[in-house]
Amino acid sequence: MAGILAWFWNERFWLPHNVTWADLKNTDESTFPQAEDLYLACPLAFCMFMIRLVFERFIARPCALGLKIQANGPQKAQPNAILEKVFTAITKHPDEKRLEGLSKQLDWDVRTIQRWFRQRRNQEKPSTLARFCESMWRFTFYLYIFTYGVRFLKKSPWLWNTRECWYNYPYQPLTVDLHYFYILELSFYLSLLFSQFTDIRRKDFLLMFLHHVATISLITFSYVNNMVRVGTLVMCLHDAADVLLEAAKMANYAKCQRLCNVLFVMFALVFISSRLGVYPVWILNTTVFESWEIVGPYPSWWVFNVLLVLLQALHTFWSYLIVRIACRAISRGKAGKWNPLHVSKDDRSDIESSSDEDEVLPPPQKHHTNGTNGAHGTNGYLSSSPCPDEH
Repeated sequence: MAGILAWFWNERFWLPHNVTWADLKNTDESTFPQAEDLYLACPLAFCMFMIRLVFERFIARPCALGLKIQANGPQKAQPNAILEKVFTAITKHPDEKRLEGLSKQLDWDVRTIQRWFRQRRNQEKPSTLARFCESMWRFTFYLYIFTYGVRFLKKSPWLWNTRECWYNYPYQPLTVDLHYFYILELSFYLSLLFSQFTDIRRKDFLLMFLHHVATISLITFSYVNNMVRVGTLVMCLHDAADVLLEAAKMANYAKCQRLCNVLFVMFALVFISSRLGVYPVWILNTTVFESWEIVGPYPSWWVFNVLLVLLQALHTFWSYLIVRIACRAISRGKAGKWNPLHVSKDDRSDIESSSDEDEVLPPPQKHHTNGTNGAHGTNGYLSSSPCPDEH
């Protein structure tokens, strides 16, 4: 074990040339980031998750009810032992051949069976009230941490001159504000990583998982390397758009459509300008070029920048989705009311919306009949649906 730890914490990987861990030990005069500081984030992540449960129950839920957001979930599929057995034991998405066989076995038409499976897939998904509570928790945290970050960063020289991130590196003292900001952000993203398996399942689950892992890795790398100055810039830049996204989602759940539209436009502008403009020009420029000039590259420096470039790739993909959603909404708006959040399910990162699949199930009909009592139509695509999600 000692050999493994010595290999993992190899100074030649983590630190610039001629710098050792002994040089970065805390003294009476200076405090530097220590890897063991990050252990605190694990119990804090659990505490943050518990705080979230209390917040959603006693603050967010009353707010949602005050806005007349219904607690009702999606309509449940009517009980059917045969279809339930197929759903639980064989497949949740039966193909055309299996649908035909079930149609003959039950003497139902195929359309009715398809709607049963849609409702069955959807019936355990959270209600609009649960989604509102989740968004309100994230909105509250992002607003707090962004406000806190801006307050102490505006007094920091590296906000106005990014070269200050590398002068006298890595012998830059760790302030209380930097330590608090880092530990809180790391705890939050750890709680998101674990709660992703219990929260609303989304179409971009794997992308979000990758995003959280990359974010946690970036926070950890930059803290251990004492790259906390540039790290605070990265995190604060990302929190700005997240505040607006969660606000737009809350407005959408509360059916405040005009407010939702305004917030979505603001979110799109901030997201695209900050992550396709400010991030590469300001952040990547200093981590790649200015740090190369002042400090020079070393192994963990390469890893850190690869993670930042990976984050930029995710920014580009999500910006494409946002633009696509906006274009679809505008094209739909030509024939009616413009709504950037009411788009087809193919464009959304959320797949939990009950409106996609909560068609009213008509009574079972003979498989040889033609109609389904008006079940055709928009299939819920123009009904209220959650905002696209991102981080």
